[in-house]
Parts: sequence; structure tokens; C-alpha cells
Amino acid sequence: MMDILLLFAWPFAALLVITAIHAYLGLHVVQREVIFVDLSLAQIAALGASIAVLAGLDLHGIGAYLCSLGFTLIGAAFFAFTRSDKSEVPQEAIIGIVYAVSAAAAIMIMDRLPEGAEHLKHIMVGNLLAVTPADVIKMTALYAVVGLLHWYWRASLLLISSDPEKARREGYNLRLWDFIFYGTFGLIVTVSVPIVGVLLVFSYLIVPGVAAVLFFDSLRPRLFFAWGLGALVSVIGMAVSFWLDSPTGATIVCTFGAVLGLLAASRSLLSRRAIKI
Repeated sequence: MMDILLLFAWPFAALLVITAIHAYLGLHVVQREVIFVDLSLAQIAALGASIAVLAGLDLHGIGAYLCSLGFTLIGAAFFAFTRSDKSEVPQEAIIGIVYAVSAAAAIMIMDRLPEGAEHLKHIMVGNLLAVTPADVIKMTALYAVVGLLHWYWRASLLLISSDPEKARREGYNLRLWDFIFYGTFGLIVTVSVPIVGVLLVFSYLIVPGVAAVLFFDSLRPRLFFAWGLGALVSVIGMAVSFWLDSPTGATIVCTFGAVLGLLAASRSLLSRRAIKI
């Protein structure tokens, strides 16, 4: 039993750290109604990592990180520049196209590697059980810095996400603030993807936020609910993964889907009862 606890201790710590910042950023994404921007940025980060691996760099080394970060910041600048309420093309469509092209490019690159299939699997679902104390410490330090920046700029960032028209009237440079948001977002994603993979990054960013919006109207209760849900699903997903002897990352993603489905069903049931009353 002790061996099992030790096996999952650091991976669980990593998931708690990921939950802390991803759930918060996910609430911004839900408010902005650009649900797939995190998936797209995560895939751009994965593309940068794929190019680094093709160049002979260690996937977890500083060179691969800088390459991945460079690609992510370019993506952040592109998304900040293309945001416009007057455009005939929804930004979500642009985000989806960027994701598809990045994913296809990553597959083309991985196809040239001797262990391309294994690298592709690693990028999609990560290798959570291989996380080390050094990984958790690095994540915690970076996420704390980004969290402090978001706390310091919280009024501006929340206004840009919730009411961009009001922000524009008050003289905010929306593209600059969008780049600050997506840039810090990219710093987080660049560290998360090599550890937990694209799909788990997307799940922790979106599912807790979407679930919180179903039950609460204001930011603070949404945030606490999202944090609690992320921690709970982490425990359940890892337990199910051990019980079924299945890949941990993929199991947690499926657990998120199942829990969100149950929450949505319960929310619908509560609404119907309220209408009857």
C-alpha cells in the first residue's frame, strides 16, 4: 500500500499544482468564449517541442522548452492580433484552424522520428507517473509567478475577459492586454504539455470552469468549485487508472468527461424541479 502511495504522490502533487492555475485561467477562457484557444496553444507548444525533438534536443531539456515557448508566444501574439468584434470570421474558427494545422504538422514531424508514435502519444496524454519532485517544484515556482501577475492585473484582465466593449471605452489597449493574457497562458501551457500532455491540459483548463458556470454566477464561488472539482477528479481518475491498469492521463480525461456529464444532468434535473415548484 505504501508503494502505491509513493508511486502516485508526486503525480498527484503535480495535478494539484496544475489545477490551481489551470482552473483559474479556464474561467477566463469560458468568459471569452474561445473554448479551444487552450487546446490550440497547447498544440502549438507541442509542435515546438516536436521540432526540438527532431533537432535532437531532449524533450525535457531547456532547449526544447525554449523552442516550445517561442512557438507558443508567436501563437499568443497571433490570437491577440486576430481578436476583433467586427471580423466576419469568428475567432474560434481561426483558433480551430491553427489547432488543426499545428496537430498535422506535429504528426508529420513525429513520422520522421524512430519512435514517432511513442513521442506522439507522450505529447497527447503525457507521462504523468514519471513526474519528478524537480518537475513539481519547477511548475510550482513558475505558476506562482504567473498567479501573482494575474492577481496584480486582476481588475484589467477580468474586465478584458468579461466586458471588452467597456474596456475599449475606458481606453484599454485590447490587443496588448490580450497578448499579456495569452502570453502568460502560454508560459503555463509550455510547462504543462511535456508533463501531462495536450488532452489533460485542455481538460484541466476547460472542464472545471464549464462545470462551475453551470452552478454559480460570480467569480469567487466558480473558482473554489473549479479547484475542488479538479482535485476530486484527480483522485478519482488516478484511483480508476490503478484499478483498471489503464494510462493515467487518458483515464483522468475520461473521468473529467463522465463527471461533467453527471453534473450537467444534475443541473438539468434541479432546473426542472425548480420550474415545477
